[in-house]
Amino acid sequence: MGYADRLFDLTGRVALITGGSRGLGREMAFAMAACGADVVIASRNYETCVATAEQITAATGRAAFPYQVHVGRWDQLDGLVDAAYDRFGKVDVLVNNAGMSPLYDSLTSVSEKLFDSVMNLNFKGPFRLSALVGERMVADGGGSIINVSTSGSRKPDPAFLPYAASKAGLNALTEGFALAYGPTVRVNTLMPGPFLTDISDAWDLEATQAGARHFALKRLGNPPEIIGAALFLASDASSYTSGSILRVDGGMP
Repeated sequence: MGYADRLFDLTGRVALITGGSRGLGREMAFAMAACGADVVIASRNYETCVATAEQITAATGRAAFPYQVHVGRWDQLDGLVDAAYDRFGKVDVLVNNAGMSPLYDSLTSVSEKLFDSVMNLNFKGPFRLSALVGERMVADGGGSIINVSTSGSRKPDPAFLPYAASKAGLNALTEGFALAYGPTVRVNTLMPGPFLTDISDAWDLEATQAGARHFALKRLGNPPEIIGAALFLASDASSYTSGSILRVDGGMP
């Protein structure tokens, strides 16, 4: 191995990625497996979890375990954690990536059901998973928790206000869990800007690209560009990084 290979090596580790079957979660799952980790692919759609897991194993040779779960439902999360530990005996990296940002016509049209659904998936679920896995990580001697937030959490827009608020809460959880489970467990926020994943199909792409011209890099992100930051936070390369926010947003003003 070269120096960089050793620095980002995840051989022998296990990564649990929620929302790991599509978008940025899928990119991170493939990347962690390529660096030697076995992975748990968790999402609501079992078929896509299975397909992604099979593709990861075929491409990297690592074990990939598909698991169907709704992260917004508190009572399903103990089962996810127990299944991961039953399969692999440990979790070294938890990536709280699953999230949703539904569209609505106006703020007054936001229903209680929509609001609660966003908060449950984006905020309540990661809290519960971080508590369940973080406690076991401490008992096992360490680990890394990565909360995937959004640039919208620091620049909330009325068009996605419940989403922005839930992710701002996730940023707060990062600092609190870092204090709760340090010094052996590191907890950080990965904060992407707008990326051209399948979710971007619902955007007014022309307007979004026009807005990106004000970024330092003057463009939207491509999904593989999340990988470097994710591997940094997952690996020993970030051994003195905890309670932090790492922006991957093309230099949003």
